[in-house]
This record gives sequence, C-alpha cells and structure tokens, in this order.
Amino acid sequence: MIDIHSHILPGVDDGAQTIEDAIAMANAAVSEGITKIIATPHHKNGHYENPKRTILQHVDQLNAAFKERNIPLTVLPGQEVRIYGDILKDYENGELLTLANESPYLFIEFPSNHVPRYAEQLLFDIQMQGLVPIIVHPERNVEISENPELLYQFVKRGALTQLTAASVAGRFGKKIKKFALQTIEANLAHFIASDAHNTTSRGFHIREAYDVIEKEFGAGAVYFFCENAELLVAGKAVYRNQPERIKKKKFLGLF
Repeated sequence: MIDIHSHILPGVDDGAQTIEDAIAMANAAVSEGITKIIATPHHKNGHYENPKRTILQHVDQLNAAFKERNIPLTVLPGQEVRIYGDILKDYENGELLTLANESPYLFIEFPSNHVPRYAEQLLFDIQMQGLVPIIVHPERNVEISENPELLYQFVKRGALTQLTAASVAGRFGKKIKKFALQTIEANLAHFIASDAHNTTSRGFHIREAYDVIEKEFGAGAVYFFCENAELLVAGKAVYRNQPERIKKKKFLGLF
C-alpha cells in the first residue's frame, strides 16, 4: 500500500520532531501495510517553508536511517503547498516539488476556513503548465463543506482531490465523516491518504478508512483508491469517474 500524504520528515514542520518520532511513524505505517510513503511537509502556509532542495536532502537522510534499521518503508519526496499567487513562478524556479518528484501531480492546500477567490483561475493555470493539482483534505474545508458546488466545479474542470483517512474513519467527527463519504459517492474523491503527523493524535488510520469504504461502497472502491496511489507514484494517469453534484438529502419532519 502507498500513502501519498504524510508529515514523517523530522524537524521540518508540525509532524515528526525527531528521528525517533519518524521511526515510530514508520513502524506504525508498516504495521498498516504501507510500503511506500510520500513525505509532504508544509510549504508556504504562514508557518513553514520547505523548498524542494531541502526536502530531497531530508528524504535521502531518512531513507538511509530506515535502511540502517531494516525498516521496510521507502520514503518518496513531496510537498504540501498552501495555495498562493506565485505557485507557477516558484515551480519554474525549482522551489516546488511534485509528488514523488517526477510525477505531474502537485498538492494544493486551501486555508481551513475558506477558498481564495483566485483558486479557480490558478488551478486552471496549473493545468495549462502540464501539472495536475490535487486538492488536499477538501472535506475539512469549511467553505467547501457549506458549498459543495465549489468542489464539483474544481473536479469538473480537471482538479483531483485527496481525502484524509481519519476523516473517513470518523475521527474528526460525524459531520466531516458524512461529507467525506458524500464526496466519494459523488465521484469527487480520487485518493485516500493519512496526512499522519505522529502516532498519537494524528495517526495513519488508512486500514480503518478502507474498512469504512468497503462497507459503504464495496471492494471496488477500495481498489480504485489503492490503484490511484500506485498510478500517481508511477507518474501515470489516474482513474477518474464522472463527477456528480453532492445531493442534499432532505429530512422529513414529524409535522
């Protein structure tokens, strides 16, 4: 299994703080059946800056540490980029990193409570450069959850999305779980990943999420997400189903 979103690199953001933390996370990942993990430290989110060259160095060091300890986990480089106006300029200058470095897939994070007005145009411009934007954890964005039409339009216009496993598993509450499942039902989700920061409060929960998905949508849905992670790492086109609008379910009151 491949986890395409994690904060396993030690000492670079709010994920693993020490090499010991990273080793604990690696052992937890292996116990879930994960064999490859993309390290995606925060970049340009107002707290952390992790340019491409720094991430590549840290990934090499972490892989060496895991090899020395016989931990069967391969770390691939990536980056969780907070949306900002100069994304394409910085990509051309070699500051930004696509997932697994050689794929066309680029993580895009929105602020947690809203979607910037320029997002639609920037996502279009990113695609015009031959890149594929992946919106991370849209189910945890306040504006998107209140106005799912935004997500439908982004996906309809070519963006992909990645849900957090803990959201699907219900660990961020019933409301977020419900919305995450609605995005899957409407073909608005393309990847499930951990976004793991540690082994305690922000763990992996991927197997737990897949159990929920299998129960709700069948084994084929689990295969879809697992296969897409494999295709992403290989730099190939991933599976997409025709997106649909999230249906607002009506509740009948006793009147």
